[in-house]
Amino acid sequence: MRLLLAQGRVEIDGERASDVGHIITAFSHVSVDGKISQNRSRRYLMLNKPAGVVSATVDTQHTTVIDLLTEDYRAELHIVGRLDFNATGLMLLTNDGQWSQSISQPARKLLKRYRVTVENPLTPEYVSEFQRGMYFAYEDITTRPAELTILSDYSAEVGLVEGRYHQLKRMFGHFDNKVLSIHRIAVGALQLDQQLLAGQSRDLTVAEVGLISSKKVIKSAVSAEI
Repeated sequence: MRLLLAQGRVEIDGERASDVGHIITAFSHVSVDGKISQNRSRRYLMLNKPAGVVSATVDTQHTTVIDLLTEDYRAELHIVGRLDFNATGLMLLTNDGQWSQSISQPARKLLKRYRVTVENPLTPEYVSEFQRGMYFAYEDITTRPAELTILSDYSAEVGLVEGRYHQLKRMFGHFDNKVLSIHRIAVGALQLDQQLLAGQSRDLTVAEVGLISSKKVIKSAVSAEI
């Protein structure tokens, strides 16, 4: 490689490279003598997850979110966050590990919003209890404050900045109120495309990717495209 660089035969991201210290990422476009040796593109998708689908890449018994995709590059994608088996709505998939890690970092406190329907009528007490946080004895933790807006007697919108095991079901279970459905409508400022039917997916736009990317990830992505 040193000889190839010295002879000016290597191009990285469209520029002739001569420095052995040049950083090459998983998404750098690399060619030698005009022949492409690496040309992997970043992929970012949103999916409207239907009920009864597993938030996994492989499962021997159930349909997975990956199974719903038709893209030929689907095997390289991984899931950014999860939804319960019967929960529906916005899921994100990517092959960019730095992007997915930045979204999942607890320190970012990225708000996820859900529409929830329950079996029994809601009361103003729910709002204050969710805001206060609830104690989960099994983990010996108290949840972070959550936003709850009552939409009707039996439905609410909830905003969470964490994702404890079956958290929504357990929080409503504090009131002995059974959750009938959970539908995720947004992650941060990124909202589920209402035109997507259950099971459908599409690529995110550049603007949409930026809505939930940390500044560090945006800088890294831009540098790789220059």
